[in-house]
Amino acid sequence: AISRSLTGEQGHQNLEAMKAGMFLRKVKSRTWKRQRHYKLQEDCKTIAYKSSWAINSYSTFSISDVEAVRAGHQSEALLSVADEFPADRCFTLVFRGRRGNLDLVAESTKEAQAWIQGIGALMENMENMDESTKLDQWISDWFSKADLNKDGRINFKEAKKLLKMMNVDMNEEHASSLFKMADKSKSETLEDQEFVEFYKMLTERAEVLDLFQDYSSDGQSLSQCDLEEFLREEQLEGEGSYEHALQLIDRYEPSDTARMNHMMSVDGFLMYLTSPEGSIFNPERQDLFQDMSQPLAHYYISSSHNTYLMEDQLKGPSSVEAYIQALKRGCRCVEVDCWNGSNGEPVVYHGHTLTSKILLKDVITTIANYAFKASEYPLIVSIENHCSIEQQEVMARYFRDILGDMLLTNTADSSELPSPEALKRKILLKGKKFENESENPTGEVSDEDEAAEMNKDRKGQSVFSTPLFNIVFDCLLLPHLSDLIFCKSVHFHSFEHSRTSAKPNEMSSFSESKARKYSKEAGSDFVLHNTRQLTRVYPSGMRTDSSNYCPVDMWNMGCQIVALNFQTAGMEMDLNDGLFTQNGCSGYILKPEILCKRERLFNPEKRDDYHPLLFYVISGQQLPKVKQKAWFIVDPLVRVEIFGVPLDQAKQETKHIDNNGFNPLWNETLQFTIHTPELALVRFVVEDYDKASRNDFIGQYTIPFTSIQPGYRHVHLLSKDGTSIHPSSIYVHIKITEQ
Repeated sequence: AISRSLTGEQGHQNLEAMKAGMFLRKVKSRTWKRQRHYKLQEDCKTIAYKSSWAINSYSTFSISDVEAVRAGHQSEALLSVADEFPADRCFTLVFRGRRGNLDLVAESTKEAQAWIQGIGALMENMENMDESTKLDQWISDWFSKADLNKDGRINFKEAKKLLKMMNVDMNEEHASSLFKMADKSKSETLEDQEFVEFYKMLTERAEVLDLFQDYSSDGQSLSQCDLEEFLREEQLEGEGSYEHALQLIDRYEPSDTARMNHMMSVDGFLMYLTSPEGSIFNPERQDLFQDMSQPLAHYYISSSHNTYLMEDQLKGPSSVEAYIQALKRGCRCVEVDCWNGSNGEPVVYHGHTLTSKILLKDVITTIANYAFKASEYPLIVSIENHCSIEQQEVMARYFRDILGDMLLTNTADSSELPSPEALKRKILLKGKKFENESENPTGEVSDEDEAAEMNKDRKGQSVFSTPLFNIVFDCLLLPHLSDLIFCKSVHFHSFEHSRTSAKPNEMSSFSESKARKYSKEAGSDFVLHNTRQLTRVYPSGMRTDSSNYCPVDMWNMGCQIVALNFQTAGMEMDLNDGLFTQNGCSGYILKPEILCKRERLFNPEKRDDYHPLLFYVISGQQLPKVKQKAWFIVDPLVRVEIFGVPLDQAKQETKHIDNNGFNPLWNETLQFTIHTPELALVRFVVEDYDKASRNDFIGQYTIPFTSIQPGYRHVHLLSKDGTSIHPSSIYVHIKITEQ
């Protein structure tokens, strides 16, 4: 096993080798291989790199941006040069979010190992840091950024520059007085500990101090009883809040003396409020908490559209990496479009377009390797089959041989679909199927699939000289392949036909426009249909840029497989991530009871109970810059958006604060009324106000209404890509009342 230690002899040698720097070959394809100089910075958290021809211009990335290190030929680019560079010299850095991988080749096995082990150890070290160490680390990062001449101290001029870098515009007089107060040694410079004091004065949270003093008996600290009262009165904790108060003191109080006396200082109180326990997300809903033994049709299932695509739908690359990214995010339904390839090898790509082709064999191998890394619950593989009988033979063999026991082929008759619990670690194929020879003696199946549907959406809209998707496929279906299908794709005739004739494992796909039409014209029938049958919805063929539709309208109808373009960041994917963050990121969320009952139809307009919801938006902390210019400081505002049934959809925003991304204070109340809480999602968006053009996005966080913890809470913001931008947050007071 690779030693991850930073302290052992080997760990020390690895770090020294990385700090000294070395040339590594960056590989993008078989023909694109360039030398770059990479070196670990002294902070042991940043890697700098530059082209061999660049003089001094190093670019950087942070170790905290790296999600995984893969040794060997574990990417398409490195597999393409496998005959040129042996596996023991190759490795891949996988980044968080949607940033592309970095494929590298070292000059020797020893050098490759230094980077693989070294980066692995540094990542582990960062993951194991507690909150206060992370904060210390964050402060020391700012110190080293401000210490331009690297003498271990900063003068007032450097401190002023630092304030601009930190996104705060403070008048010179105030900054100077804080600087002088922190300069205990009277040297007109700040050393590191003095800088920590300066930082603490800068970040003093008057709004938290006021709250602390409201509950403190002596104005100095919170006793266990004081803290219990706060937990009961403000955080609305019931039974066990006295014991919980002691646990919080033990967990977050930095002072040993205070801890021994069962007291909490203002520092400990702030650490609790900024911790995961003090966040808006209810920790009880973080892990698996739902009943997983109901039929599949009772769950929302995290689903990806044209999973193989990394970019747009017309000319972008196809890649197995796209499957890895989707599966790592908990996606439980992926799509595979199969076409005839050369040398008898089926390929996967977006047919009749210029998107690149990848081998089906590689796709199935990737699915086998990553299917159950993020979730143990069943994975549905939706197949669009455009292959000849000969290549279908190859398809069937690959599915059987590569997936092995994971593949579910038993379609035992039953009055309803099996449950996610019963199908743990199973892969279900969805596609065209005939039940027996008499049903389809010729084996011919009309493949009324997405490509045909897209043709209707895109009449006259082609970007190429020949129309795209102008074929409805009538293909012969191989019995061997049909036998492997669990979810049978069927053409949708009507809700009445489906109610009287559909078998539980039959499933129809609708384009977003068709699904919207049915929800408007026959909403109740659609909801009822989705209590029994699985329904898949996919983006319109007009969305050639891989944009997404709003999934909430489809979830309101009880549609389970609402397929989105996972590669495209934005509000739609924020909502998808928000819904599926709960229940252990399993990719399965039990639909509300109102969408599972067959006897009582759900009508959102007729609910007479409602939930007034108050968000008192107090302050923001360490918001990131939008433009990386030293003089540029954001003017932030907060918008709260409610998504759910039409009656609940709403948005409100605060005023903007001029020139302060560091600790803006809004102190504004935003008020909403929620009628159907079980279908509501709340999205917090922070933007940089611009009166001349569109506001710039700063960060967001999306959460199901039912997962919100009331009280004084921090909302930890995420980037556009859905990755953490720690320590950026907004501080809110939430009140939910029932009428």
